[in-house]
Amino acid sequence: MNVLLSSASNKVPLLKALQCAVKRIDNKGIVTAGDLSRQVLTRHFCDVFWQMPPTKQENADEIIAQLKHRSITHVLPSRDGELLFWARLKNDLKSANIHVLISDESAIELCLDKLRFGQCNIPFIIPSFESIEEVKTVVQDTQPLDYVVKERFGAGSKAVGLNLNENDAVQHAKGLTSPIFQLYKAGQEISVDAWLTKDHLVKAAVCRVRDLVVNGESQITYTLPNCPFTAQVTQTLSKLALSGPVVLQGIINDGALHIIECNSRFGGASTLGIKAGVDSLYWSLCESIGEDIDSLPVDLESHKITQIRAATDYYL
Repeated sequence: MNVLLSSASNKVPLLKALQCAVKRIDNKGIVTAGDLSRQVLTRHFCDVFWQMPPTKQENADEIIAQLKHRSITHVLPSRDGELLFWARLKNDLKSANIHVLISDESAIELCLDKLRFGQCNIPFIIPSFESIEEVKTVVQDTQPLDYVVKERFGAGSKAVGLNLNENDAVQHAKGLTSPIFQLYKAGQEISVDAWLTKDHLVKAAVCRVRDLVVNGESQITYTLPNCPFTAQVTQTLSKLALSGPVVLQGIINDGALHIIECNSRFGGASTLGIKAGVDSLYWSLCESIGEDIDSLPVDLESHKITQIRAATDYYL
């Protein structure tokens, strides 16, 4: 087994978790870290490093040839911007016995498009609109409304405007390329690490709270054992026809779950999900080699677990 972690960057915790999952199946298995740049931390921790060309369609033939040359058996994409590239190659690569461990193209497209995601008519999802006038028409509230304004596409949080009045929302939208509008929901933001079979069935899910976020990445995260929203999460993820590791983002407001968006990939702090019992990387690999997923146990932790991510010195 030779698993490529694509866009490996500085995702050392993910790399190490992937190595552990591989070794549980194949003691001689390895993880290849692939990235556009050689100046990444994962280069010092992987079994093999590959400085890859950009994951763009014009490089597809070169990348496929290299996958075969390097005897890659699996690919785990880890960046939103490359998900569609790999999803579109899934069938061709599978015929070459190379398994891509993400959802199908249609599900990924829906999750990447925040307007379509907010208009997919699934309960619990916060609706999205292209203008404030549309929001006001649907809501029909005589009280002043507060808004969220963000880019329709892209994963960055820097361009998001939160809790804005109408004037500020309109002004914020002028600085965006393709703005969308949502009603602002106050409350506790949660992330849900989940894993789904190729038939879009949720095997397990764990809720967690991001307690400290630096540059968009969780530095302190803790789980919410026995989360009361498991049924809503399971229903939503299955309707989205997702598979493999995913992260759902939501807000708990007045005892109800309001879903913001879904990342159809392994998340930046999803190693906590593994620790809490959502064995996503191992299950993805097992499913790909024909293991009976239903026979693999699920043992979710019943107590709160806190993950703290801090810099550590290594000596090579």
